Amino acid sequence: MLDLRLYVAQRLSALVMVPLVLGHIAVMIYAIQGGLSTAEILGRTQGSLLWFLFYGTFVIAVSVHAAIGLRVIAHEWGGLRGRVLDWLMWVVGAGLLTLGARAVLAVTVP
Repeated sequence: MLDLRLYVAQRLSALVMVPLVLGHIAVMIYAIQGGLSTAEILGRTQGSLLWFLFYGTFVIAVSVHAAIGLRVIAHEWGGLRGRVLDWLMWVVGAGLLTLGARAVLAVTVP
């Protein structure tokens, strides 16, 4: 039953990530072609609830998706099982969430 829930969670996180990845790529292309400086980019993102929600959602989806994917790899390739495998998934997910949240805050909070 846990495997089914993890499978569904990973697929749902992928569904959330697809438009966010496309949006992120579009923003990067716009920034590069527009010749925006770092200061100009931060001037547009800092204090913006929209960018906070966009990238915050992105970080949550990536954290869930990657932690589950690495759990599968650790099980299939590393032979990890049980609590060690679950612990690894939670540590990786929490680590990615923490690092991503710090990045989002650095870019969106003035």
